[in-house]
Amino acid sequence: MRNVKTKRISLVVPVLNEQETIGLFLERVLPVVEAASEHISEPLTVEVVFVDDGSRDETAAIISAFARRDARVKLVSLSRNFGKEAALSAGLKYATGDAVIPMDVDLQDPPEVVPEMISKWVAGAKVVEGVRIDRSSDTFLKRLTAGRFYDLFNRLADHPIPANVGDFRLMDREVVDVLLTLGERTRFNKSLFSWVGFSRDEVAFVREPRAMGASKWRYWKLWNFALDGIISSSTAPLRVWTYIGTLLGSLAIAYAGFILGAKLLGNVDVPGYASLMVAVLLLGALNLISLGILGEYIGRISTEVRGRPLYIVERTFGIDASDLPRVSRG
Repeated sequence: MRNVKTKRISLVVPVLNEQETIGLFLERVLPVVEAASEHISEPLTVEVVFVDDGSRDETAAIISAFARRDARVKLVSLSRNFGKEAALSAGLKYATGDAVIPMDVDLQDPPEVVPEMISKWVAGAKVVEGVRIDRSSDTFLKRLTAGRFYDLFNRLADHPIPANVGDFRLMDREVVDVLLTLGERTRFNKSLFSWVGFSRDEVAFVREPRAMGASKWRYWKLWNFALDGIISSSTAPLRVWTYIGTLLGSLAIAYAGFILGAKLLGNVDVPGYASLMVAVLLLGALNLISLGILGEYIGRISTEVRGRPLYIVERTFGIDASDLPRVSRG
């Protein structure tokens, strides 16, 4: 009889003040993923790696209680709130599965999609992306700004990210190991997931409303997140000022030629105060904007040079260090 290796699927779930949703998430997701073995005719096991990103409620205690009763549940507790991107990166490090699936605990990423992802992974895809075909559960403003962000990002970045694809995807262990070698501190995981490449497939799904609670993302936070994404993935905002400077220099030379010609040929008095003030204010504004963009890049360079860890783990529960993959940075 052929000996078939049992495959392990790791679900990586960053959480922040989500005490109401932990039980609902586990109750819905574990049976669905365990049943996925029927779709591929191969044995599967599952682990759920929760990463507590500095919650102030009972989130960590509730996860620990589940972990005591169920060995499939793991907890990585960070020392403070480092942000979702850092928490997700921590989860990737502590996940031990042959394939890893980042998920939101609010169940907007439907677990029922996971068996199809696993089937496509077994068929050979290294990455299986979840594509949102209906975002009616999001507000109109969020859908509008998300669409504009993807358009702008893909125009500026050195590699595109697929529209309507979030963190919800399946990644083969080989892909995760490559991601773990990337050392930047300012993380925009959607871009990194795309940058590493590998063979890809996709699964369409309808994004559901939150099961409980309210989103922790506010528009100012989303704006900063989008800014981090663009600046960490592209030098185009710097390069554009070369073009703007060239254009303004050309216009200045042309205007100087016009004034000189008017003086020499027609002895026309050319009023200059209004145009001078407009030019001064315009150039002042452009200088401030360009300095702001330059400052964003310099600030991120400073963050990288300091070399502080992306996150600090305060404690873990249910995780055996000997099971963790050994990955060295290239």
